[in-house]
Amino acid sequence: MQNQPYVFIDSITDIERKTIEMFYRAFSDKNPDLLNDAVAPDWKDIPLAPGQGPGPDGFKPMLRTFIAAFPDIKITIKEMIGAPGHAGVRAEITGTHQGEWFGIAPTGKMISVAIHELHHLQDGKITHTWHLEDWFGMLNQVGAWPSK
Repeated sequence: MQNQPYVFIDSITDIERKTIEMFYRAFSDKNPDLLNDAVAPDWKDIPLAPGQGPGPDGFKPMLRTFIAAFPDIKITIKEMIGAPGHAGVRAEITGTHQGEWFGIAPTGKMISVAIHELHHLQDGKITHTWHLEDWFGMLNQVGAWPSK
């Protein structure tokens, strides 16, 4: 096809797939240090959360707070598509709200949050992550959003 507006390549490499899986295991295994093996030292997390610093070291405190709020957290990858150097991930975060999160006191309620992320990779490491999580849905699940 001529003048195609995009490049089509079969799939991501095995190394890239394993790197992305390790990124999500940092959450499920409750081990922020796994980020050191998954992301580049100058990794860009886009957008940064309020108060989040740059790179993996800027993200680790937030990840520790998230793990404390949802100690049974699990991230399940539902779909991963892409081309070498680029991957899109559709996943689900599940857990029980047992610690403060977003200023909301623990409710003991289970959550299920859809996440969609685009990753750029180079030399077997994630260099950029653009992410979108359904935090509005989470607020509804824990009863922190008016349902009028």
